[in-house]
Order: sequence, then C-alpha cells, then structure tokens
Amino acid sequence: MSRPSSRIDSVIHAVRSRISSRLDGPGSRLPSVRTQATTMGVSVSTVVEAYERLAAEGVIAARAGSGFYVTGPAAPLALAEMEPRLDRAVDPLWVSRQSLETPPGHLKPGCGWMPSDWLYHDGLRRGLRRMARADAAHLVDYAGPLGLPALRQTLQRRAATLGIEASMEQLLLAESGTHAVDLICRFLLKPGDCVLVDDPSYFNYHAMLKAHQVQAIGVPYTHTGPDLEVFASALQEHAPRLYITNAGLHNPTGAVLSATTAHRLLGLAERSELIIIEDDIFADFELRPAPRLAALDGLSRVIHVGSFSKAISAASRCGYIAARPDWIEALTDLKLATSFGGGHLAAHLMQIALTDSGYRRHMQAVRTRLADARKHTLRQVQKLGITPWLQPEAGLFLWCQLPDGRDASAVARLCLREGVVVAPGNAFSQSQKAADYVRFNVSQCQDPKIWQVLGKALATNAPRSHA
Repeated sequence: MSRPSSRIDSVIHAVRSRISSRLDGPGSRLPSVRTQATTMGVSVSTVVEAYERLAAEGVIAARAGSGFYVTGPAAPLALAEMEPRLDRAVDPLWVSRQSLETPPGHLKPGCGWMPSDWLYHDGLRRGLRRMARADAAHLVDYAGPLGLPALRQTLQRRAATLGIEASMEQLLLAESGTHAVDLICRFLLKPGDCVLVDDPSYFNYHAMLKAHQVQAIGVPYTHTGPDLEVFASALQEHAPRLYITNAGLHNPTGAVLSATTAHRLLGLAERSELIIIEDDIFADFELRPAPRLAALDGLSRVIHVGSFSKAISAASRCGYIAARPDWIEALTDLKLATSFGGGHLAAHLMQIALTDSGYRRHMQAVRTRLADARKHTLRQVQKLGITPWLQPEAGLFLWCQLPDGRDASAVARLCLREGVVVAPGNAFSQSQKAADYVRFNVSQCQDPKIWQVLGKALATNAPRSHA
C-alpha cells in the first residue's frame, strides 16, 4: 500500500489499513463522516470524497440512512498494514527481513544471532554422521505427539539444574522457540485480549501478537526486571491474559531478573490470574543462573519455553514447552493440528549435540569469546559518544543510547545504504519511547567498518544547533 499523498488519500489509507489488519471485517460499520473527520482532523467533505472513492471500488458500501459498511470477504491478514503503521525502519518485520535477506558482505550488528563460525558446527557434523548411520526410521518417520523421549529426558535434567521440576509428560517439543510461543498464544488467546510485554522486548513478540490480533501493553523494564508499579497498574487497568518475558538474560537489554522482583511479580500474577510465558532461549550463555519464574512457581501459572537456535544451530530448528500436565495435553493436540509429527530429525540432532562431550567446552569458549567481544564493543560505542544502558555480565546484547537524542531509525537507514544492518530501539518498544536507542549484538561487532559507517551516520544525523 502506497503512502498517502493527500488528505483524501490519508482517509482512504486509514480505512484500508483497518480492513487489512482485520480490525474492520465484512459488515463492520465505518465511523460516520463527521466522527472520522474529527478523529483525523480533516473536513467532512474530505471524508465524504474518500468514502465515495472506496465505495466506487467496492471496498465499502453505503446503506441509506445507516452509513458505510465494509463489503466482501475478510481481507488476507497483512501484518505490515496493521495500525498504527510504523516507519519500516523500526518495524520488527523490517528488522528481521533486513537481517535475513541482506546479500553476502553486509555486516549485521543489529541481528539476533552469532556468526556461523561461533555456533556448534563441529558437534553438528558429528551428529549428522551418526544420524547417517542410524536406523532409517530416525531419518524418515514422524515423531510421537510429545516428541523424541530421549531429548525430553535431557531437557528434564537441564530444567532440574535451574530448579524447574518437570516430569517427562510436562515437556512438549516444538518446531522452534517461536513455534512454542505461537502454540501457547493459539491455546490461550482470542482476538481482542490484552498481553503484557516488557518495554523494550524482543521485537518478534510484537509481530506475533499482532498476528494473533491481540493488544500488546508495554511495561518498562528496569535493571532488575519489569517496573512492578506499572505492572500492577496494567493488571488492574487492562486485565491481561498473558505476560511474555525472557528468563535469565533479557533481550534486548541484557538485564537479569532479581529474586525480589521475581517473587513480587509472581504474587501479582497469582492475584490477577495472569499466565506467564518465560522464554529461556539464552540459558546456556549465562555465567550463573538467574531466578526462573517457572522454578519459583512450580509450573503452575508459568509456562517455560526455549530452543537452541542461538547456541547450536538456527538451521536445525527445535524448541520445547514445559507446562502443567493438562495444558501440555491440550497443546499437544494443537501441535498435531498445526504441524503434525514435528521435526523428528532435528530433535535427534539436538539430542546428540546437547549430550556430546564437546558441547560444554564449546559454550565455555563462546562465553569467553563474548566477554572479549563485549569489551571491544563497549570501547567502540563509547568512542562515538554512545551510552550503554547497562553493562551486562553475559550474553549477546548491549542496549545503548545514541548521543544528543539522535534518531536511531534515521541512523539505521543511513547505515543500511553502506551495508550495515542496525537494530533501532523503537523496533523493541511497544510505547515507541526508544527512538534514540540501538541494540548491538557484540558477536557481530568485530569489523572496523561498522564503527566507521556508524560514526558517519551519526555525524549526518547530528541535531541542528539551537543558536
């Protein structure tokens, strides 16, 4: 959909956007011409002309004495058109696509994964050789409904080291961590529900919740977890169904949930009947385990999810869900309905990789390598006058504020022209209050060109003098 070039086009664009996002479906009554004019700050005649043009195209129809109504079947769901329409430089789908689609040679300090040579490729190669010699059933058959028992047993033992007690029947394998969260959203949410997310938070949560046609409410994230005062107010005002957050290392800030905040958060959740999704994708990057809500809650109101795409392989996708037994039963049926048997081959490969004698040493080396990369990145950002919000002790990310209120979206566009993908802050912010923030992935920040291009972009985007 093209950008509006006139006030009439702006009204047409607003109506089309609501239809594309399914906020207005077939038979929905549009606001009256006077209401629309007041809402958009245009004249009544402008709205009348816009509605007439849409009616001429058959998008809407007039009913005498009643108003204008949406016609035809439901529009295909177009996430990029859902209101409010964000600038594509801060749209989470834009960030994802630029990170995945850029040609070879582009640098990606804004992407969410490590370089390929940092991942566990040696272990995967050993696993593939073992798989090639394995029984043919492992290569070609469907998996059981819950997924590979051996991998679930490994996950059970790993969960126990974090204080999470889960039986084998409380563990369900999914296609990925994203698939796990999506299954839970399908299970628990209906269009129009409210969901709390950290502000800032992983940008794909925003895109996924948009696809589920629910309202996301941002809660400011502090150095020790969500702002509990704002969290409590949001519970009272919005009665949310879910809260989605990271376990351990927070994306994008690198902050760690404190034990005090965790206990108080669970108290608020219990009193409001809130369900929590705890995404533990960065577990193996921690130097020491942070409190897990699932451990403190006993998998009562907390659903624990994770995957291995950040540490082992993004090419062989495998995720998991740990939850109370009755929810796992329902989620298993939903998994069968949407993906049937699951990735049996990927599950076998993950089981081999996780139990391989080299994996522990590999992750120890990765954590050391990340520490060095973090120090290097901190030196580079500070040379450019960029301020880290926090200096995390582990993980991939630095959440940083650009100098003098510079617009991260504009900086990202300038950098992209020079082959550098930057992740601007508002892609992570539900409230859109992170316009001067950027997330850096320290593992992707080693090339000197990044800092040359970023320095040039900052100079180009320098604020005008008030003199």
